[in-house]
Amino acid sequence: MPTRLELAWYQVARAIVYGVAVAMWRYRVVGRENLPRSVPFVIAPSHRSYIDSPLAGCIVRRRVRYMGKSGVFEKPVRAALFRSLGGFPVHRGTADREALRIGQAALAAGEPLIVFPEGGRRSGPVLGDLLDGPAYLATRANVPIVPVGVGGTEKILPVGASLPHLGRVVLVVGRPLWPPSLLDDGRVPRNKVRELTARLRVELQDLFDQARKLAGED
Repeated sequence: MPTRLELAWYQVARAIVYGVAVAMWRYRVVGRENLPRSVPFVIAPSHRSYIDSPLAGCIVRRRVRYMGKSGVFEKPVRAALFRSLGGFPVHRGTADREALRIGQAALAAGEPLIVFPEGGRRSGPVLGDLLDGPAYLATRANVPIVPVGVGGTEKILPVGASLPHLGRVVLVVGRPLWPPSLLDDGRVPRNKVRELTARLRVELQDLFDQARKLAGED
């Protein structure tokens, strides 16, 4: 569990990110009422830019945990910063059991968890193939997935860019997708997880289309 100091630092950092986002990018969240209030949940955003993580984290006031690619945590100072803000590393392209364990522990502790279902950053208006990670974690923890379309960030800080531009960012929050029940022996039903991922893809593409339109990308 985070200490009071860690929570206080997180709220300060969140306030700074939120203020910058509003001032520079006219940050707007549509559908915030869809966020569950009584249970933790997996936030599953579209992913086009490095700034997607902090902006997605701003949709809720409480601390959010999130998976970041392992390369971000290679330098000690940067790793300490990201960990203090709720981040933890995941080795992409593998079944990273340690990252899954940390994610499950975060949800069990009542903290929302950001997991990008596309894995890494992509480009363009069409979602890439989705990984089963968000659906697996949601099923294991018996919590909903909240799909979030993120519009505008590809123009502001696209892949390969080092400095962000001015622009507009809109996040569209979808209705929670509840997972299937675990099997009687506690195992995760793989076919049901894949079905949940397929549902997520349909919902997330629709939300991404809405967010891009509202952000002026279409």
